[in-house]
Amino acid sequence: MINRLSEEQGRVLVETARKTIMKELHLPVVPEEEGADKLNPPDPALQEKLGVFVTLHYEGQLRGCIGSLVGRKPIIEGVRENAINAAFNDFRFRQVTPRELAKIDIEVSVLSEPKPLSYKGVDDLVARLRPGVDGVIIRKGGMSATFLPQVWDQLPDVAAFLSHLCQKAGLPAEEWRRGELEVSIYQVQCFSELELQSDRA
Repeated sequence: MINRLSEEQGRVLVETARKTIMKELHLPVVPEEEGADKLNPPDPALQEKLGVFVTLHYEGQLRGCIGSLVGRKPIIEGVRENAINAAFNDFRFRQVTPRELAKIDIEVSVLSEPKPLSYKGVDDLVARLRPGVDGVIIRKGGMSATFLPQVWDQLPDVAAFLSHLCQKAGLPAEEWRRGELEVSIYQVQCFSELELQSDRA
């Protein structure tokens, strides 16, 4: 886990993600008192260029997740862009509707820079991965995929985690057992609307 940002900065990020989706749906948005708009001058920490993912859950089920692994844009811009993509451009789901949005919980993950993970064989790979801590990127040929660290909550077994990740990349589930994957890891600082709301209550 990385701890670059404060809870209040995280609150700004999830508020910004929600406001961005609301604007795209032509819903009324509370004027400039919440989200990044209230920051003048802009918070320099949110101008840092880091990878960002935006994840949507509807009644506890995944409803969209899109992001960037590396920071080509400031964090706040990455949140705006990926909020739109998660809500409307995730090919696994239909587009979010105005009626759904009230029941959608938004989560923003800010990523550390991915680092290559060297390993010697399958057993070493399994031993080096840290469930609940590491986000994992796999690559082989032109195929690649990632799981955020939060996915360990659903797939706590390393073998099952890697098998599902291979399938996500379009590879056979057991491809990781060949020991030929290019693997990188990263950590995230995650801000969830549900957790931030409970902290404020």
